Amino acid sequence: MTLLTTDRLTLSPVAPADFDDLCALFGDMEFTRHIMGRALNEEEVWSRLLRDLGHWQVLGYGNWTIRSRADGTYVGQVGVLDYRRHIDPPLDAPELGWGLATAHQGHGYALEALSAVLGWADAQLTAARTVCMIAPDNAPSQTLAARAGYRAYAQTDYAGGPVILLERPRRKPPTVAGH
Repeated sequence: MTLLTTDRLTLSPVAPADFDDLCALFGDMEFTRHIMGRALNEEEVWSRLLRDLGHWQVLGYGNWTIRSRADGTYVGQVGVLDYRRHIDPPLDAPELGWGLATAHQGHGYALEALSAVLGWADAQLTAARTVCMIAPDNAPSQTLAARAGYRAYAQTDYAGGPVILLERPRRKPPTVAGH
């Protein structure tokens, strides 16, 4: 499975050892308010973890755990996903998702991690675009998505609330001149 690194972060495929960090992340109502509108209990976090492990096993991609390279502190998660969401219009391309623990928001980590994963997706996946879904009142994620190259293409409802669907065309990796 794919390990990604940036100047400040290490991104590794989600693992069972991340469970306690995920419980803290998804137990924080400030973090979950734009995602599911409530904190999750350990049983729900365990189910999410198993789903994320399955992504890697079945699809070869999924959520990465984001940690500080300096001290290994858990920062959050970012991933390439296929949740087969029941949504109209359908998400017909790989979905990008991200979330940082509230203590690590506002330091540029999200853009750094998302850029690394988008670079990987552009080089490894054949999809013409990636998509993401953001709640209309989540201005920080909308700003991040725009900085990463996402543009809105639809507004719809998902799980009882409004969402904005965004897309980003695949960027071809730079070519290196031959010798």
